[in-house]
Amino acid sequence: MESLDELFYREPYAREFQATVTGCTKGPKGWEVTLDDTAFYPEGGGQTADHGTLDKAKVSDVKRVHGVIVHYTDAELAVGSKVTGKIDWDRRFDNMQNHSGEHLLSGIIHAKLKYDNVGFHMDDSVITVDFNGPITPEQLAGFEKEANDAIAKDVPLDIAFPSAEELEKLDYRSKKELSGRVRIVTIPGYDSCACCGTHVARTGEIGILKCLSLAKHRGGVRIEFVCGRRAWLDYSKKVEEAHAVSMLLSAKPNEISGAVQKVLDEVAARDQKIAQINERYFRLKASTVPAGQKFALFFEDGLSQIEIKKFCNLLVEEKRAGVCAVLSPAASGNAWNYIVASDTTDLKAIGKDLNKALNGRGGGNGKFVQGTYQAAREEIEQKLKEAFS
Repeated sequence: MESLDELFYREPYAREFQATVTGCTKGPKGWEVTLDDTAFYPEGGGQTADHGTLDKAKVSDVKRVHGVIVHYTDAELAVGSKVTGKIDWDRRFDNMQNHSGEHLLSGIIHAKLKYDNVGFHMDDSVITVDFNGPITPEQLAGFEKEANDAIAKDVPLDIAFPSAEELEKLDYRSKKELSGRVRIVTIPGYDSCACCGTHVARTGEIGILKCLSLAKHRGGVRIEFVCGRRAWLDYSKKVEEAHAVSMLLSAKPNEISGAVQKVLDEVAARDQKIAQINERYFRLKASTVPAGQKFALFFEDGLSQIEIKKFCNLLVEEKRAGVCAVLSPAASGNAWNYIVASDTTDLKAIGKDLNKALNGRGGGNGKFVQGTYQAAREEIEQKLKEAFS
């Protein structure tokens, strides 16, 4: 069972500390350093590890290995020496804000819907939490508002180690059965949860909680959210993006959705006009093929797969040839997108043979095959004519 007496528990706001090096060995991730006490929080409980320095050695990771906290550094430290540890406080406080925010949101959802938090992960950008039941966007908006109301109230958190008898009487959240000394983090009126992470002293320090996404996940939902500094950074980025888009569209930042819809409508109208022009072009091209030909082959520049298909279908419908093929250069390399269609010839076996001969990929059925040939135009033309003429 892990200790609950380390400095990061006793003094979670400690940014600098003194300690004695009790061990230092070379490992695959650098030097593995142990101390007689530490303010560095090790990865665990969904919370990422602290970073910082031990004297001039950089601490890039911290883990609890067989009950012992190991600091992974880029330099050796003498066993028995006194060192000064400095925590990357921005990272630590960011983790404290977001971990406390997760407790607040999870506690509210548990109280309202009786759902359990069945998954929790913190990385350097977002917090992810999973619940074992459905939540609507409208419900989540309400929970988010309640969480931010709690933040505004600046409620003090209570962290305690109840006795076994006291624990029996407590109503608290936990993902697993616990024994021994248990640490309970309580946000009065909102949540009580067994937890080994670091937390802010008051909800006001969380700053703000903003949900970013809600998605179905394994019979329940997955929510992504951010708190505090992360929320400010996320909002700043969105404002920056909105400003950039507004400049491109010559629209006010709060009116860009309407401007985007206008552009989409214009693009749709243009695409429809292009489709009409293409259809006239395809009919003119089709008219150059005398009816009753065994094989009709067209190489056309700049056609999408949909346009290739429309042209090929038109050739077949007008019975310009027994077998019709249309190809257009692919986006990269010496490759051609192709469609071959016929009402009279079974193309399945022939299509496979052509793929082998022309380094092709694709398939279809007896009436229609499509894909990509990776070969020169002259070679493709020769092989297709040999197969169908």
